[in-house]
Amino acid sequence: MTTALITHPDCLKHEMGPHHPECPERLAAVLQGLEQSGLWSGLNKIEAPEATQDALALAHDPDYVSAIFDAAPTSGYAYLDPDTSMNPYSLAAARRAAGAVIEGVDQVMAGEVGNAFCAVRPCGHHATYHRAMGFCIFNNVAVGAMHALETHRLDRVAILDFDVHHGNGTEDIFADDPRVMLCSSFQHPYYPGTGADTLSEHIIPTPLPAQTGGPAFRRAIEQSWVPALRKFAPELIIVSAGFDAHTDDPLAYLNLTEDDYVWVTELICGLASEYSQGRIVSALEGGYSLTALARSSAAHVDALMRA
Repeated sequence: MTTALITHPDCLKHEMGPHHPECPERLAAVLQGLEQSGLWSGLNKIEAPEATQDALALAHDPDYVSAIFDAAPTSGYAYLDPDTSMNPYSLAAARRAAGAVIEGVDQVMAGEVGNAFCAVRPCGHHATYHRAMGFCIFNNVAVGAMHALETHRLDRVAILDFDVHHGNGTEDIFADDPRVMLCSSFQHPYYPGTGADTLSEHIIPTPLPAQTGGPAFRRAIEQSWVPALRKFAPELIIVSAGFDAHTDDPLAYLNLTEDDYVWVTELICGLASEYSQGRIVSALEGGYSLTALARSSAAHVDALMRA
């Protein structure tokens, strides 16, 4: 089974103004990193489709989805929150980003590929049921998980989020839906300041203090995620793959390295092999050092390809 790379040039056209950290160069760095690492030729390249309004409304308030479509500007920027805006290409990019995860779910469920990496932007895990925030417009992984539940009739989907920021939007969407287990590691206290106190059998928070390094990160994942996932036995694993916990990242204060991303990806692949027929769909979230992002995402994809 091959690994799919799902992306689209529209995702390079979304930008939120000069000097914004969530910039087109991020995706360019990821794609260049895959080429320079020698992985490119072994990937099954697939063009991300645009998610429909109905598909987006599986995970979001339909009125919110309509408002985003209406807010799309023909020139300049439309601000959704102080950190998040749309240019004339952002709606298409956001639809492609969510559509990529839907396509990844369809591909792995059909057995066409073993797993998939969605190299997309804007990122998604801060987008709540009815609100854009934190650089995110639609919650890509949540849309994909709902597609898996509603279209493929799965009973149990796990979302594993190792971005440095808490996936508050994903938690908001699935807080009352035990069909989805969310395991989220994140620096705490830090933006958005949520998650550490959640008490739920299917929402598994793993808050980490600033300056946490690889060994402590690995222990925390083994102690919190693994027992919960073994009990849950997911039929599909979706990954919010943020690489901003890297020690070189300028926006946060954890100290992970590429080796840690390889380790957590191999752990995920092992769990997927045991419970999910190997089915994994990973989607790019954060990561703001271009060089660290390129190396880390390539290391992540390499581990997926070796699974």
